[in-house]
Amino acid sequence: QRFLFISGTMGLDAQGVAGKTLDEQLDLIWSNIRAILASADMTTDNLVRLTSYLRDGAYAEANAVARVKALGARRIPTTAITAQTLADDWLVEIEAIAAA
Repeated sequence: QRFLFISGTMGLDAQGVAGKTLDEQLDLIWSNIRAILASADMTTDNLVRLTSYLRDGAYAEANAVARVKALGARRIPTTAITAQTLADDWLVEIEAIAAA
């Protein structure tokens, strides 16, 4: 079995610029996660664990909505933590574990 550890995926575009809104950052994060998974011949179906680091606890609902949108009916163990980020424009960060 193979494991893929995805550490610290941010809501950054290809130029390293953060999305302007929480929803934009969440869309970018999930796009980045899908690209990372694809590079390992995996999909979101291979995800077995997620941890979200939210700059503000008020972001929890939007984060959950984005996760459900990305995973559909599939449920996996998930933790959300409120944490200070290193840059003011970074609103959320997600790390993940995938297995194949």
